[in-house]
Amino acid sequence: MANTKLQNEIHQFLQYLEIEKGRSLKTVENYSHYLERFAEWSKLKKAEDITDIVVRDFRLWLNRQDSGETIDGRKQTLKKKTQNYYLIALRAFLKYLMKIGMKSLPPERIELAKVGERSLDLISKAELMRLLSAPSGDDLKNLRDKAMLELLFSTGLRVSELCGLPRELDLSADEFSVRGKGEKVRVVFLSDVARKALKSYLTKRKDMSDALFVELSKNSKKEVFPISPRSVQRLVKYYAIKAGISKKVTPHTVRHSFATDLLQNGADLRSVQMLLGHANIATTQIYTHLTDTHLKEIHKKFHNRK
Repeated sequence: MANTKLQNEIHQFLQYLEIEKGRSLKTVENYSHYLERFAEWSKLKKAEDITDIVVRDFRLWLNRQDSGETIDGRKQTLKKKTQNYYLIALRAFLKYLMKIGMKSLPPERIELAKVGERSLDLISKAELMRLLSAPSGDDLKNLRDKAMLELLFSTGLRVSELCGLPRELDLSADEFSVRGKGEKVRVVFLSDVARKALKSYLTKRKDMSDALFVELSKNSKKEVFPISPRSVQRLVKYYAIKAGISKKVTPHTVRHSFATDLLQNGADLRSVQMLLGHANIATTQIYTHLTDTHLKEIHKKFHNRK
């Protein structure tokens, strides 16, 4: 495809996201994918040609795209949530154009598709305790995995944040700073159990890597790399199966458990928002209907059927 003015504008926007806005490389890659698909589909030469009609036709095209999944033998189209990713990227691009004084479609003209309420992968308190206890040996691997799980639950870290932690954490303090989405820094807190697990793990470490959590190899002379998010996901899945949990369990499930535990024990929503590093409190509000013990008490007290 010939290099067009629109593609150059998209390229400049992606550079703006990475440099001025400090977005992660993964976020920039995602925006690049969504906007390049829009450019290829629309065949527009410049951003000034983006109109309500173009966006409407693009939405119709997205709504009819094959997702690659089948249910009961029937091909499925893109989910509304996935379609919204394209629209969010396009809206952010238009907002950037408006910021630099370039004429195009006003970003507020793009409305997102309505999606069903987000469902959460939750496990019970008993299941969580079994998961945290699953790494039970005193070898380096079990100590690492125990420390990893305890730290996830103590802090509510995202898996990417966990993998990016430095080895030189001050374990004498009960808190440390972490750089999350959008390069925003927040403070998270260590439980006594998590601190103890980390100390046991680090005492056993013999390598010189600066990363807190590393990939382990049977070959001690092999170069040591920071653990990857994919490896953490596999480990959490492995220990969930070992703990006899039949539900899908991911590192984000532990983050959900962290949030619901706080709210169920009386923490206010704004504080939980800050601890999770949510930019918008609406994201945190997905937990509230799961933790409203008052409504449960009302139902138990006034609903007669035993």
